[in-house]
Amino acid sequence: MTDTSPTPQNRQDPHLDPADDSDEPAFDWMKPAAPGTGEPDHDAGSSGTGTGAGASAVPAAGAVPAAGAVPGSRAGRRAAEAAADRAAPEEELHTSALQIRPPREEVERRNAEREQAAKAKPVLPRVMQVLLAVCFPVILLVLAVRAVTSPLFLWVEYNRPGFPGDGYGFSTDDRMTYGSYAVDYLSNWAGPRYLGELVDRNKDQLFKAGEVSHMADVKLVILSAFGAGVVLILLSLIAMIYLRRRSAGGIRRGLFAGSIVSLALIVGLGVLAVLGWEQFFTEFHRLFFANGTWTFSLQDTLIRLFPGQFWVDAGIVIGALVLLASLLTLILTWPTRKRRGLPKRRAAADAASGEDEGAAAEGGRGSQAAGEPAGGQAGKRPRFGRRAKAANAGAEEDPADGPVNFTAGTGADSGTGTGFDHPEADGKPSRGHSGAI
Repeated sequence: MTDTSPTPQNRQDPHLDPADDSDEPAFDWMKPAAPGTGEPDHDAGSSGTGTGAGASAVPAAGAVPAAGAVPGSRAGRRAAEAAADRAAPEEELHTSALQIRPPREEVERRNAEREQAAKAKPVLPRVMQVLLAVCFPVILLVLAVRAVTSPLFLWVEYNRPGFPGDGYGFSTDDRMTYGSYAVDYLSNWAGPRYLGELVDRNKDQLFKAGEVSHMADVKLVILSAFGAGVVLILLSLIAMIYLRRRSAGGIRRGLFAGSIVSLALIVGLGVLAVLGWEQFFTEFHRLFFANGTWTFSLQDTLIRLFPGQFWVDAGIVIGALVLLASLLTLILTWPTRKRRGLPKRRAAADAASGEDEGAAAEGGRGSQAAGEPAGGQAGKRPRFGRRAKAANAGAEEDPADGPVNFTAGTGADSGTGTGFDHPEADGKPSRGHSGAI
């Protein structure tokens, strides 16, 4: 039969623990097992003094149970275990990783390698700087050649005073017209027919087959140089972008080195050209063209349009452009203290003098502590001491003035007075007066 009556609200639960031990297990199987056996410790729960009880039930020798703890209960066992832990000596932790240390030589070697790795600079920024330094003179040379192979330079040459005229009938206008065809052919993508089918006023062929063939070879060299210049410009831009992001001042150092290389190159070539222009011109053509393909007679169109003076002027203009660009780059990238991030010389000197003064002050304080004079050097007295000694000597010679009292006083106007002679209100000097000077 089931009781379905409602439970009263104020009903109290029955008291089920007559021993008043809330920590004691309710069942024997919940009690801890005695040491050396796999069975529960039944005696510990009943009497707390059984012979089969282990260390967990019987307090250790010298252990004092906690106040209010019932022997044999869970609280009593915890108090006994805590007292045993406090009484037992602490065992050292045997950690081989902490006890075994490498030898001193190994430690020094590792420290040296670590310092060297910290001081070592990355290799790739240096490679980019070298690449920029190598590309810069070639780019300048290609740009100068491109400036010469233009109708503007051709017009300047034909119209400048002193340029030799054509002894076979070409006027300045004829030279400008036919020469423009030849210059345009070097930079366009037209074939040999661009020059081979040109005729003069008499309907005669303007350029012979040998001249057209040589101009085709010149065009190949020029276009190859221009293509190499474009590739080097792209590589230089890549190097500059990388150095801008990864190396502070890398672009400046690369351009500075490139300007030095450009100056050395153009000065060397200029010296060779001045010492022997004909030899230099001949060796230059032998370097790029086969023998017999670039020699013509004075009546040929190429010689009439581009005489020897034209090539001399072209060489001078190329050298001047490269020289000016190199000098300008050298000036703009010169490693000054500001560009290298160093302080100015005056600021550095002031900082160094401040350090010296600080060191001297420290030395002076040390000398005073050791019993030396305040001047910082043993055996010397400050200037003020000598003056005071002289004043004392004068006062002793003139006893009518009374005793001398050298005391430092603080004036209201100028600071600290040193006690030297100064006029009184009556106009008489007084020694030993304290006041402001």
